[in-house]
Amino acid sequence: MKKIIYLLLILLINNTNVNAQKFTYIDTDYILNKIPEFKQAQDKLDAFSAEWQKEIETKYADIDAMYRAYQQEQVLLTEPMKNKREEAIMSKEIEAKDLQKKYFAPEGNLYMKRQELIKPIQDKIYDAVQKLASNNKYAIIFDSSSDLIMLYTDPNLDKSDEILEILGY
Repeated sequence: MKKIIYLLLILLINNTNVNAQKFTYIDTDYILNKIPEFKQAQDKLDAFSAEWQKEIETKYADIDAMYRAYQQEQVLLTEPMKNKREEAIMSKEIEAKDLQKKYFAPEGNLYMKRQELIKPIQDKIYDAVQKLASNNKYAIIFDSSSDLIMLYTDPNLDKSDEILEILGY
């Protein structure tokens, strides 16, 4: 009798382990590229980036012009005038670098705009992934577009289209 109870207990535990190991994967790059709002947000980010890059390049072109003018006039300048021009050039370089940091640093304006435009879309995807996981009782959902190396993937396990369906696309 004890053997039968142990056997039933082992089978029950085994059955629970099998159910807990249900998994699938999605491709967030594929999903994002199918969402029109993401493309619009990406276009806006590209426009901001191009505008800011142009502003920075203009500053560096001005610095370059100042430096070339300084080199041409250097022979005619007194030592205090040279120092004043060098300081002006260095000041402009620092200003340009600060502007570049303001726009493109890890906590800069581009990052903030990205958070403002892209994060809500990513949050929707995350919510859809959680809904898919809870509806289908998945223990793990991998993202094949991340750095996670997936040596083999069965296309039947790819649930990216189901995420798009949950999102309404």
